[in-house]
Amino acid sequence: MPSVTHEALVELFKHRPTLAAELLQDALGQPVPAFTEARVESSDLAEIIPSDRRADVIVVLLVGEQERPAMAIVVEVQLGVDLDKPYVWPVYVTQTRARHRCPTRLLAVTIDPKMTRWCSQPIDTGHPGWILVPLVLGPQGVPVVTDAEQAKAAPEVVVLSAMAHGQEEVGEAIGVAFLAAAAELDEERRALYGDLVLSSLNEAARRTLEAMMKGGYEFQSEFARSYVAKGREEGMREGTLKTKAQAVLVVLEARGLEVPADVRERVIVSTDVAELDRWLRRAAVVSDAKELFATNGS
Repeated sequence: MPSVTHEALVELFKHRPTLAAELLQDALGQPVPAFTEARVESSDLAEIIPSDRRADVIVVLLVGEQERPAMAIVVEVQLGVDLDKPYVWPVYVTQTRARHRCPTRLLAVTIDPKMTRWCSQPIDTGHPGWILVPLVLGPQGVPVVTDAEQAKAAPEVVVLSAMAHGQEEVGEAIGVAFLAAAAELDEERRALYGDLVLSSLNEAARRTLEAMMKGGYEFQSEFARSYVAKGREEGMREGTLKTKAQAVLVVLEARGLEVPADVRERVIVSTDVAELDRWLRRAAVVSDAKELFATNGS
């Protein structure tokens, strides 16, 4: 089941079809053709991909009364390492390009700074001259929205801003900007976006916003009610993973072992508690940090 954060980010791009094009152009400096409409299309690429493998969002930029496709954007929200993605991302691009007969971009979106580097790695397809370099929007590229008018003009952008920067000192200002935009949203989006913003802010900012909203806040949207319990469990699990990963690295360093960058990255991005426990036991006895990943032994 996708995580709360993953589904939330996907919803933003579906609710605002122009968002992918805006971020490509404004945040990443990628040229986008003039278009008259941005439309979310089916992301089911089941012609050659199993039904459980589909792009998160596909947006097609259309031109003129004939709605000619000018560009397609495949949006992939990536919050953790997935070794299948270097193989399926080129397929998403080529299938989308073939379906809509237009230039196609791959936009990987993450709010995890560690994942920005992973998503940005060139994908060598094996065909001479064909190396796919994903366009990656990490938290550093997400604009910090604290202006009320800007928030009103692009509410999805201020929500994304809260998700990327809500734990920083500027979180409160982002939240206040969102409140200015919330009054102009329909009931469904106001409930959903309010939940996303509040759950993304640091504790102090959240308390301030709750006070401004006159009392304690309860999650309002069906989306949040269905995911909030899992989100809390996910948060606790992420804390456990982080603690165990740090413990592995501390033991290695305390024993005077050199920890290469690739070893450090593999430990940090692990999402398997049992694996980290196994590496922690090995960290106390190995003579080389790379021996952590040996397939034999305990």
